Amino acid sequence: MTDGDRLRIVRGVHTAIYLVMSAASLLVLYAGISGRTGRWLWIALTLVAVEAAVFIGSGLKCPLTAVAVRYGATPDGAYDTFFPERCTRHTFRVFGPLIALGLALNALRWFDLL
Repeated sequence: MTDGDRLRIVRGVHTAIYLVMSAASLLVLYAGISGRTGRWLWIALTLVAVEAAVFIGSGLKCPLTAVAVRYGATPDGAYDTFFPERCTRHTFRVFGPLIALGLALNALRWFDLL
């Protein structure tokens, strides 16, 4: 297996994780806004917590990015996902506040303050 093949696998896995985590983040926000809950919310909250632990444990950097770079990913070409890098470079700035807002709204609902 070549480094190019390994990079495609890492990019595919990373893209799938990115999509799942984006959905989980938006589900947490949706639950906070709508007040709807269910098993899906607990799954989304668990995924968000695991993702936060991974990022914190990795020094606030995605460990898959380092793996992708090892196999040849560069910001000016095939980077760490199949999305254009310009779409993913602001992930923390976009999803961080959305997750925080969703968690805050859910907490307010759980403590009957909203």
